[in-house]
Amino acid sequence: MKLLSSFFDLKARGSQPAVKTRKPLTKGEKIRLASAVFGGKLIGLALIVGLMAIMGAFGGTTAHAGETYTPHETTFMNTANTIWTLVAAFLVFGMQAGFVMLEAGFARQKETVNVLMECIFDTCLCGFLFYGVGYAFMFSEGNGFIGLKWFFLQGTPDTYGTTGIPILAHWIFQFAFADTCSTITSGAMIGRTGFRGDILYSIGVTGFIYPIIGHWAWGPDGWLALMGSKDHFMPGLGQNFRDFAGSTVVHTIGGVVSLAGALALGPRLGRIFARDDKARGGMPAPHNLTVAAVGGFLLWFGWYGFNPGSTLSAMDMQGIGRVAANTTLAACSGGMAAMFMALWFGATKGKFDLGYSINGFLGGLVAITAPCYWVSPGGALLLGFIAGIIVWLGVNFIEWLRIDDPVGAVSVHGLCGIWGTLAIGLFACGKYGASGPTGADDSAPVAGLFYGGGPSVFIAQLIGSLVITLATFIVAFAMMKVIRLLPHPWNLRVEEKGETGPGGLDVFEHGIDAYPSQI
Repeated sequence: MKLLSSFFDLKARGSQPAVKTRKPLTKGEKIRLASAVFGGKLIGLALIVGLMAIMGAFGGTTAHAGETYTPHETTFMNTANTIWTLVAAFLVFGMQAGFVMLEAGFARQKETVNVLMECIFDTCLCGFLFYGVGYAFMFSEGNGFIGLKWFFLQGTPDTYGTTGIPILAHWIFQFAFADTCSTITSGAMIGRTGFRGDILYSIGVTGFIYPIIGHWAWGPDGWLALMGSKDHFMPGLGQNFRDFAGSTVVHTIGGVVSLAGALALGPRLGRIFARDDKARGGMPAPHNLTVAAVGGFLLWFGWYGFNPGSTLSAMDMQGIGRVAANTTLAACSGGMAAMFMALWFGATKGKFDLGYSINGFLGGLVAITAPCYWVSPGGALLLGFIAGIIVWLGVNFIEWLRIDDPVGAVSVHGLCGIWGTLAIGLFACGKYGASGPTGADDSAPVAGLFYGGGPSVFIAQLIGSLVITLATFIVAFAMMKVIRLLPHPWNLRVEEKGETGPGGLDVFEHGIDAYPSQI
């Protein structure tokens, strides 16, 4: 206290107006001043150290070199990774608004309410099923084909694996992915699916098909995830199946189930295909392309949670930035490619087609979803451009096969999902390995065929994509055919009067028009 009083006394003296005859400090005063200043610095240092200790007690600090990473600890790193994952989950969930608008916009007016209601119902149903059985089947330990623990999220550990992310945070992220897959499914089945039939196939897709087959690639002991390693399938290959954010697990499964449903249903009544009548044939005009375009942009925005969020790590700064940039470039090149294909070769030759442009950038987004972590920006541009061409070719091929796919779901999600998965084996640039909770691990970089990596990565991708595509189609088609045989109103296809009557499906199933003439 004596030091402080001396200090303030000197401060007061020093603050007075200077005079020419100011008396110089004595030796004792100089000693007291130096002591006061030094004491003040010690007090400030003590306050800073104390503040750091308090912050460390609440938030922890990042791991330092040589420390052992423990995922269950409450650290700044684990907190940051959890926040990042939750923000990404919210973005992915926001894609539901995009899907609703895209599908409703591409549908006919009398199918609009039905599309909206299906998407809402699928989301609510997915929450129940993924809580009860889906997450357990997909992400718990069991065997190479199915998870056998954690039903109704019982008996789960504090965090998921070595991610440091709480189980419930990981669950909400993966729920948003499962919801995306179930929403994709309805795209090729618009306009003739009975609502109760939709309930039945949604249970099958969300509760069983998606999580069980997804376990093969993303489960902790999935046989495709462990392929190429000792004591597992094809150990001599030396490569596991890779799908960073879901070109196969989410999009190919969703697109293939859509194809199975479209085949089991048959086309909408009165649908004329281009190969049967060039003048009158082709896809019925979308009822609201404004809504569809806005929905497409919402999906693009949500993809920034879908792909970068799949790092599950805020610490992998370079990886997040690279994935986001690759996602953007693939979407841009995909949209341009599909637009020019329609301009140069389509039925609307010489016109800039909005529908193809929307599906083109969506196809680029689907294609980059699997390889986004391992390719360079140049590779992303090229594979996205090829995806846009695939969209145009695929939509026209599906039309030629007389398959009624109102939104192009089979081409955008199914075909582009397959292409993006295979593209890892071609375009992985040999610089990047894996993302982790503490940052990137590039000790074992992935190199595709075009970057001197040999054929092994491509072979692993081909095996995984082929197996998942075929297994999904066989199971989904069998399920759709069984539901197709049920009596009304549980039949997969709505009664004829529901499809052709006044107001179409909207009035028949839901009792209201999307755009009533009187309010």
